[in-house]
Amino acid sequence: MSDGLSKPWLKIIGLGENGLEGLSDASRKALAEAEIIFGGPRHLELAGAGSKGQPWPVPFSIEPVLEKRGRNVAVLASGDPFWHGAGGSLARHLEAGEWVSYPVPSTFALAANHLAWKLEEVLCLGLHAAPYARLRPLLGNGSRVICTMRDGEAPAELAAWLTAEGFGASKLTVMECLGGPRQRVRPAIAEGFGLQDIQAPVAVAIEAAGHKGLPQASGLADAHFASDGQITKRPIRALTLSALAPRTGELLWDIGGGSGSVSVEWCLAARGARAITFEPREERLENIRANAAAFGLDHRMKPVLGKAPDVLDGFEKPDCVFIGGGGSQELLDHLWNILPEGTRLVANGVTLETETLLMQAHAARGGHLLKAEIAEAGPLGSMRDWQRARPVIQWSVTR
Repeated sequence: MSDGLSKPWLKIIGLGENGLEGLSDASRKALAEAEIIFGGPRHLELAGAGSKGQPWPVPFSIEPVLEKRGRNVAVLASGDPFWHGAGGSLARHLEAGEWVSYPVPSTFALAANHLAWKLEEVLCLGLHAAPYARLRPLLGNGSRVICTMRDGEAPAELAAWLTAEGFGASKLTVMECLGGPRQRVRPAIAEGFGLQDIQAPVAVAIEAAGHKGLPQASGLADAHFASDGQITKRPIRALTLSALAPRTGELLWDIGGGSGSVSVEWCLAARGARAITFEPREERLENIRANAAAFGLDHRMKPVLGKAPDVLDGFEKPDCVFIGGGGSQELLDHLWNILPEGTRLVANGVTLETETLLMQAHAARGGHLLKAEIAEAGPLGSMRDWQRARPVIQWSVTR
């Protein structure tokens, strides 16, 4: 126990729409003994917190709770505090003996039980403050998703977004105030969604239909990306992602980001993968931001304006580096000096100067050197021929 405390000072209490009725004896006891009770206004009312109640600040912050460390404090959360709830945010700042949690069934569990869906086969997302684009890499024909929503207007917005993305035929189930006396469950189709007077808290279950969704392999079509033409083309991007070998939670430095297509596919390829995308041209940075937002990756991609190597100082060291443009001996030497041992580095080039640079780097530092020459069929008068792209040389090495 930290700070010399003999027992947990913080009680994290899951609360459902049935209020005190749904709480265990231990939860009720913790509430009765608490000096201060933090929660949203609805939770404070459901729990009858009275003068002990202290609503969360806007914007949300756990600092008021941490400031009361050592006092007898309770925090009210929706359902299971560690399933898209406040529990995880709090526990990151506490030691194990400082807190105890009393969960009740989450909104996701209540929804799955109502729908007879196997929860382990369902995607569960909290979309209170997240863009609907977070769904884009996840949806496919037949996908099942349960989303908790911001407010009563959000289900109609979600339906409109699904329709625009080609999922207008999706079956929706709008579930209001699950588990309480105000519970209401109504079906709808995304296209032509017409439900009115939707009450929060609300969740929406999606049975996706009408579109096959994004391919799950690397090498998305170039048309998926906003670009001024400076983009790693689809076949080369697939080869590049194979060399980069993204893994769960890893960080990529994408140097000379162009459109950010490599960063996007890096983040899509592995759970929790992140990218810092360095680009010296402001107009291209706008495309990178647009592509990150379009794929719901704005929380995992960080566009940075500046030219390497000068711009690289002060950033978290990566697990992998991709040089898609602007390679130089100065940059390679700088990276070799600052990167931790075990960092993977992949560099692509199309000019004779870059080819010479990467061939020399391969001779000096080892690794793998690849030359890719790709041709695609195209028109030649009334017939067709092979139209060759510039050869790409690729050097990959582990520091």
